[in-house]
Amino acid sequence: MLVKVEGIVIRSIDYGESNKILTLYTRESGKIGVMARGAKKANSRLSSVSQLFTYGQYLFQKSSGLGSLSQGEMISSFRGIREDIFRTAYAAYVVELLDKLTEEKTPNPYLFELVYQVLYFMHEEIDPEILTFIFEVKMLSAAGIAPEFNKCANCGTMEGQFVFSIREGGFLCHKCQHIDPHHLKISSSTAKLLRLFYHFDITRLGQVSVKEQTKAEIKQILTTYYDTYSGLKLKSKRFLDQLDQFKID
Repeated sequence: MLVKVEGIVIRSIDYGESNKILTLYTRESGKIGVMARGAKKANSRLSSVSQLFTYGQYLFQKSSGLGSLSQGEMISSFRGIREDIFRTAYAAYVVELLDKLTEEKTPNPYLFELVYQVLYFMHEEIDPEILTFIFEVKMLSAAGIAPEFNKCANCGTMEGQFVFSIREGGFLCHKCQHIDPHHLKISSSTAKLLRLFYHFDITRLGQVSVKEQTKAEIKQILTTYYDTYSGLKLKSKRFLDQLDQFKID
């Protein structure tokens, strides 16, 4: 049976001399795997639509295992991402994180729209680091490890100055911060942005400007939290961290 889907290539692996195995994240069916025969050949009609980050319409032969890609029509290559090594690195991490935190053939139109918007805004040269933070925050729920961003994880108060506790799984107010001596001190701006990223509609995002200190605090929280609770060790994350060091130097 032939199936038509709207999808984004989130993984592309060479297979044999001329084929590729693609992982598509689709609006209709969630994550699916398809074999793109001959896609490694430069003159193949499947070559351009098999590139990482490509957004398009895909027609494939459905089967119990890997589907067989029959044809594809590109909607966007998100070329702006590929033209910059930093945007490419952030986008690679985003799609790998999506891949690792989702099950196959489980439709989730919200996640499809989320990854599409993140890639679109990266292509449009919105700060890729902020976009990655937003994606990481929103994916915490999909991973089943969402922390408490709305109130103190211990007493429930919504007022006052907060710190972040990895151990307690969220904000702690100034009265409760003593229960975790290893809490992370954060500014009020960091607390506000984490809460905003968790709740707001990414389609309403405009140009963003965040202080480097605030970025550093958000990165420390998200990196440590994912390392502690997700169990993921992603190659794209290691490469991104190396690039960030290069950028700082």
